[in-house]
Amino acid sequence: MHGKRDYYEVLGVEKSASPEDIKRAYRRLAKRYHPDRNPNDADAEARFKEVQHAYSVLSDPDKRAKYDRFGDVAVGEWNTTSGGQRVYQWGGGSTVGVDDLEDLFSVFGGGGGGGRASIFEEVFGGGTARGRPRTVRRPPRPTPDQEELVEVAFEQAVHGATLTLQLRTPQGSSQTIDVKIPPGVEDGQRLRLRGRVPGGDGRAPGDLYLRVRIRSHAYFTRRGADLFVDVPVTVSEAVLGAKIDVPSVDGPATLTLPAGTVSGAKLRLKGRGLVVASGDTRGDQYVVIKIVPPKELTDEQRRLFEQLRLHERVNPREACAWAVGERR
Repeated sequence: MHGKRDYYEVLGVEKSASPEDIKRAYRRLAKRYHPDRNPNDADAEARFKEVQHAYSVLSDPDKRAKYDRFGDVAVGEWNTTSGGQRVYQWGGGSTVGVDDLEDLFSVFGGGGGGGRASIFEEVFGGGTARGRPRTVRRPPRPTPDQEELVEVAFEQAVHGATLTLQLRTPQGSSQTIDVKIPPGVEDGQRLRLRGRVPGGDGRAPGDLYLRVRIRSHAYFTRRGADLFVDVPVTVSEAVLGAKIDVPSVDGPATLTLPAGTVSGAKLRLKGRGLVVASGDTRGDQYVVIKIVPPKELTDEQRRLFEQLRLHERVNPREACAWAVGERR
């Protein structure tokens, strides 16, 4: 197994294990070694990846059959190196270039009967000629991925949206495509849309990456999945309490302002924020209270405020650190 543990051993099951046995073993181990339960534990993270890879092979009937017969070399995958070379990769990072693919048969051994040619035919679907694998045709280079910058309105980032984009294909043509922006997307987030870049000359399609830019809102600000909005109130509303109408991304809402609310207080509207990454819950909206005194007073208002001042018994500054220090 080229230095790697047997996949059955990784999951702790016998080779005769049923698909249900394999699934149960995977769930048990994935839960035990999940990074969320083992933060900053490199060994647990490595075991988690090892369990995931073993399950990806043994849960697939075709891959499992090839693995049972030929080992992990039969369940590798094609990749492209940073230098653009097409390689076949398996196990713990073993690779072979497409031009040297025939050398790959040296790792199979002679098991299974039929020799190298039949092994090649079973694993890769190739034919034979005079007892040797036929020449392997170089797979076409994949279509290059593309990245596009998309600007969305604040409300579209909150609720999600479908955008129509004009995409310039690698062949030079223009194509109109519809793309979905998920609710709760963040500014600067990179969304991957698999296979949305058209291929040409028999090449597989490439992936489209969308870099999201969110336009600012007139009065809402965002921190993660939570929203904040400043709401001004009068002195009497803050002192006596009131029911006030406030904006939310779901429409107007009525909020109870408790008596004695101070300026800067944050009142929560639960579940009125953005969808969190998991998609199961939403953040909250916070109404930040700003007490606004009247700029101009009538004679009667001035008289009433003067009376209020005469009856005030608390100095709001007496507990300040600088005031306490002066008294010492």
